[in-house]
Amino acid sequence: MAISDVKEYAHLTPEDVEAIGAELDAIRREIEESRGERDAKYIRNVIRLQRGLEISGRAVLFASFLPPAWLAGVALLSTAKIIENMEIGHNVMHGQWDWMNDPEIHSSSWEWDNVGPSEHWKITHNYLHHKYTNVLGMDDDIGYGLLRVTRDQRWSPFYLGQPVYNLLLQMFFEYGVAVQHLELGKLAKKKWAADSPERKQFEQDRRTVLKKVGKQVAKDYVLFPLLTGPSFLSTLTANLAANIIRNVWTNAVIFCGHFPDGAEKFTRFDVDNETHSEWYLRQMLGSANISGGPLMHFMTGNLSHQIEHHLFPDLPSNRLAQIAVRVREMCDKYDLPYTTGSLPVQYAKSWRTIIKLSLPNKYLRRTTDDAPETRSERVFGGTGTVDPSTGRRRGLRTALKQGRRRLAARREALTVG
Repeated sequence: MAISDVKEYAHLTPEDVEAIGAELDAIRREIEESRGERDAKYIRNVIRLQRGLEISGRAVLFASFLPPAWLAGVALLSTAKIIENMEIGHNVMHGQWDWMNDPEIHSSSWEWDNVGPSEHWKITHNYLHHKYTNVLGMDDDIGYGLLRVTRDQRWSPFYLGQPVYNLLLQMFFEYGVAVQHLELGKLAKKKWAADSPERKQFEQDRRTVLKKVGKQVAKDYVLFPLLTGPSFLSTLTANLAANIIRNVWTNAVIFCGHFPDGAEKFTRFDVDNETHSEWYLRQMLGSANISGGPLMHFMTGNLSHQIEHHLFPDLPSNRLAQIAVRVREMCDKYDLPYTTGSLPVQYAKSWRTIIKLSLPNKYLRRTTDDAPETRSERVFGGTGTVDPSTGRRRGLRTALKQGRRRLAARREALTVG
């Protein structure tokens, strides 16, 4: 099973957890009090850069019948779309720039460049995902209703195809985001009457999605290709390629932040009575970072700092690198893991989980308590925060290292035997 007692799993006392909460609250206050013109200049420059790249890409595609122009246009346009979705749209809609009181850069008015309506995304992502991060049955981002990413999800033959499902989800990720709010699975199960409030709400939401899809399709696959005249078909394919590149990149970044080893899953038991400090702790344990330099951080919308983003989703993205230094120090102080790795490594681990869990549990070696993609407090056998060999208090990071050493020793013994 997933984690049902976060404090026990983390090897922390209630006093430890509240102390962590107090330290993180202090970090929030410091960032909020120091926001200013430098931050405002940053986001305005990013918006100018994104718009310049998009205009350049659209202009180059007038000659898209020439292969070099097609490639250049796709490169410029896909980069512009990635920046708009990741560093601008996602972060603006989190309210990271609302403090500027600029109506153009405000969470209440921004509509991003993909088929998912922003009003729906702010419910499924800003509220449900960030409040109930990785809580089974409450966070739809656990597999997106399509993928089995923890052994707590009951296996069915449907999951045999999930490597294929994920390939399709990668390519058309914006459409997956668009329909997520509609909860089509629940609609099929509940079979609401046509005049029920739930059915009426669904019909309204569906109209909103279809309207946004129609607008995006008309823009990218009709209007802009038509403007390029004789290059219509080549411009259309370039726009399709740019959208797919943006979708695959977005999917990879999001999966690296939520599905590699070390991004834990949780049960509902503690959530209802969870303190704010315990919520902080759950975000730290349920998220994973991507290592890299400034370009990597920028092109991921600073979601390479996924742990820090989940701790402070409404603080400016350009401050997350600064916050990350403090959070890592805190993890060292309390002997907590700080899950991070390169994008190829994190994404490979996510794919490994997706492929592995397409099979029934009987074909898997590990259990629901000690699998790398899903652990629980039971993996420690009730030893808790005390090291049975020394009698001294230990933290989670130390306990996990000891567990890996014991597992390696058992494997070696079996090999020798």
